[in-house]
Amino acid sequence: MANEPEHIEERAEQGPPQQAVATDSEGAAGAPDGPPAVRIQGLGKKFGEQVAVNNIDLTLPAGRFIGLVGPNGAGKTTTLSMVTGLLRPDSGVVEIGGHDVWRDPVAVKSRIGVLPEGLRLFERLSGRELLGYTGRLRGLPGAEVDKRAGQLLDVLDLSGAQHKLVVDYSTGMRKKIGLAAALLHNPEILFLDEPFEGVDPVSAQTIRGVLERYTSSGATVIFSSHVMELVESLCDWVAVMAAGRIRADGPLAEVRGAAPTLQDAFLELVGASGRGAGQNLDWLGGGRAR
Repeated sequence: MANEPEHIEERAEQGPPQQAVATDSEGAAGAPDGPPAVRIQGLGKKFGEQVAVNNIDLTLPAGRFIGLVGPNGAGKTTTLSMVTGLLRPDSGVVEIGGHDVWRDPVAVKSRIGVLPEGLRLFERLSGRELLGYTGRLRGLPGAEVDKRAGQLLDVLDLSGAQHKLVVDYSTGMRKKIGLAAALLHNPEILFLDEPFEGVDPVSAQTIRGVLERYTSSGATVIFSSHVMELVESLCDWVAVMAAGRIRADGPLAEVRGAAPTLQDAFLELVGASGRGAGQNLDWLGGGRAR
């Protein structure tokens, strides 16, 4: 991909050393040596009487493109919010790169980038000012922040809007500037909650290219989605969630099993494969009142 940000290409020089990733006979990335990217044990969260996340255990390998998939209301956003330190769990432990999220938050947050659902940005800053502010909050030298910001704005096709206020950005532009802010400090792990929701095809392709380049450097991407076709085309490792529980997790081919597509496997796992779309709607489409 042309004009990739240099800080992604130079990960080995600037960031902590990455473990080599093995390749299996099918060409998929194998599990790397060393600790997993994320380890979750007994994670639970209730809102009143509603159980959002039901004491889940999950280990996510490093150096992979990971999809956390499930229907609306499955608990994906709540899980990612707890994993990234945005929401305190009722129970359980989360470790990122061997560090406890709640006992060692500074060490964890220096290693991760987050693009949450319902992204809130400083809307009275321009795109360029937002990145400058974010980079300096992360403790990066001003000259390095400006360099990285310019590269990201260019790659994400935001250079022409860099001096425009964020309040005037479209949904796709907001997702892209949010992604730029999450990538600016060159994190080891990137968490994205529905990053393609409401994004036009051109912006989606741009975001996809940057994420693929990022993971090829040895970094980890963990993103939530309910669009199985997207997950199947991007991810090599998947966790399926429904009703606050993990129903399956592992390499994409393993989770898909004998099913023709991930969509078919997903519907079977969440118990939706036998539902009829038109049951009890025999009145729909005919005999309209005049």
